[in-house]
Amino acid sequence: MKYQISGKQIDIGDALRTHVTDNLGAAIGKYAERPTDAQVVFSRDRHEYVCETVVHLSTGLTAQARAHATEIYAAFDLCCDKMETQLRRYKRRLKNHHRQRQEPIEAIMASAYVLEHRAHSTDEAEPDDLQPVIVAEMEARVPSLSVGEAVMQMELAGAPVLVFQNDSQDRINVVYRRDDGNIGWIDPRQTG
Repeated sequence: MKYQISGKQIDIGDALRTHVTDNLGAAIGKYAERPTDAQVVFSRDRHEYVCETVVHLSTGLTAQARAHATEIYAAFDLCCDKMETQLRRYKRRLKNHHRQRQEPIEAIMASAYVLEHRAHSTDEAEPDDLQPVIVAEMEARVPSLSVGEAVMQMELAGAPVLVFQNDSQDRINVVYRRDDGNIGWIDPRQTG
């Protein structure tokens, strides 16, 4: 597995790199067949260290975890435990998914935008143009998945929503976490 270990305005020493590769490799190896690469980023948030980990699996799915603690090793250990818990939870599904899917997950590229949120008080005049202001523009991957795979990917990534191309219908679908804890699925029907 290929590791990319970095720090945002933090020096990462060889001892920490060794600790990360040994422990993360062992945790992921128990539950995932052939992980391809892992990105581990350390940063500071006031008095705490933050560890963010993204692991790409050979099936095309991505698992993410984030943790913080007052010591950098403790932040990584908590993050590694979260990653292991996610992968353990989905181990059976990951293996079944890998057997069913012979090809890696395909993805189409789409444009993603960050819009400025303008909160106006009642004293301010209504703006002439109600169009949002684009702050940033970037590329986003829209994976081609089944609904079950999309729910699993959303859970593994810890995301509140996932946009995907439905394998069985070649249409863009959305799965999202509802306020009641259940998962919602939006499948637009084409009329005509």
